[in-house]
Amino acid sequence: MYVQIDLDGPAGTLRVSGHGMPTVELVRALGDAPEPLIPIGTRRASRLTLTVDGAPARIRPGRGRLLRRSYRVDATVAGTRYRLVPCSYAESRLLRDGRPLGALESSGDGTVDAEWAPGTGPEPLDRAVGTALAAAFGTGAAPWWDTATNIVAELIP
Repeated sequence: MYVQIDLDGPAGTLRVSGHGMPTVELVRALGDAPEPLIPIGTRRASRLTLTVDGAPARIRPGRGRLLRRSYRVDATVAGTRYRLVPCSYAESRLLRDGRPLGALESSGDGTVDAEWAPGTGPEPLDRAVGTALAAAFGTGAAPWWDTATNIVAELIP
């Protein structure tokens, strides 16, 4: 299934679409200067609007701090809960209502590679939402101990 990803980080817009898929749009509020390490430009839920085929959906990105789990992104679309959470340095796992669907990888350049778990049969909505979350926030994160080691190393002269 072909997925079209249109990401404009500086403008704060993302559109994911494809044949037989719902259109997912994520927009950053006007007037915000984009944070350079976040493809969509912010992790503040109050500054983001998510729609799926024009219907509002809820998005709650984690703060993205020391713990890998803090880089998670939660979205609720028509009563279905999605979570994208880092599982390695480069990949994040996509869950639907707590069940794993697959692993996605995106370096924040507007491309997303997905490896769907056998037997999960992701629906078009799953593919569209997962792709949008990965493209908007990137995937993967370092484990806390690696981050903490780097912080300590920076403090030692």
